Amino acid sequence: MRRLTFAAVFLAVALVLPFITGQIPEIGNLLCPMHLPVLLCGFICGWPWGLAVGFIAPLLRSVTFGMPPMYPTAVAMAFELATYGSIAGLMHMLLPAKPLYTYVSLLVAMCVGRLVWAAAMVVITGLAGSAFTWAAFVTQAITKAIPGIILQIVLIPILVIALERAGLSLNPRITENK
Repeated sequence: MRRLTFAAVFLAVALVLPFITGQIPEIGNLLCPMHLPVLLCGFICGWPWGLAVGFIAPLLRSVTFGMPPMYPTAVAMAFELATYGSIAGLMHMLLPAKPLYTYVSLLVAMCVGRLVWAAAMVVITGLAGSAFTWAAFVTQAITKAIPGIILQIVLIPILVIALERAGLSLNPRITENK
């Protein structure tokens, strides 16, 4: 029941946090505000909850607030954020409980999530009769997202480690401290 409660809080934060960007897509693309609570959900609640919150958040936000636009943005983001939450949670569960591995889990989740987003965009744009190019991927997933990437790399591990030390992590560890 605690996982469901925490996951609901992370989902609510994912829906509300983008209002900080003032609903301006350019700023949202820079800071990636929905990524933060989804990654935290994966780390704290575990991979199934990270996957669920990551998939639901952009779709629900699109339906509720009209941003991000459902097609293609929210649909591609649903796959991307589901990957972030699930990979972060799974790797955090499997790797040793040391701060270094929190960074490793985060970086792998971020890389795989961006690749899944690119694959989703290739499929979505292909169905629409257009193409998603390598240049578009580099621009949208990396170049424009640098501030958000930096924010995630700095903030997520600090928050995860602090929440674990406070005894608030619900993601069971399979490995022991090594």
